[in-house]
Amino acid sequence: QVHLVESGGGLVQAGGSLRLSCAASGRTFSSYALGWFRQAPGKEREFVAGISRSGDNTYYADSVKGRFTISRDNAKNTLYLQMNSLKPEDTAVYYCAATLSSSVHYGVDYWGKGTLLTVSS
Repeated sequence: QVHLVESGGGLVQAGGSLRLSCAASGRTFSSYALGWFRQAPGKEREFVAGISRSGDNTYYADSVKGRFTISRDNAKNTLYLQMNSLKPEDTAVYYCAATLSSSVHYGVDYWGKGTLLTVSS
């Protein structure tokens, strides 16, 4: 089992940058493929970015490709999401996700509680 805790959300102006972190408990962090999802007010939760167990493979939603970068540090049991060129439409609660399958696209086994990002215009 893994416990996920996100941090780093806040208020930022459009065009700005922010980095989210997700700290994980447990000794098997590297066994999980990880990802970030987000849920905007009144909308369904959507996939943002994913990363393989080793960190060698990453993939993104079209809406964030080229602006967001997902990474992980298996030694620190931490997942990151670097967000640049932020837009008001990026405003959402961001969730960290973990799965024992090869990708969060195939399902999520564990969710964090989320961290709120607000991008002002």
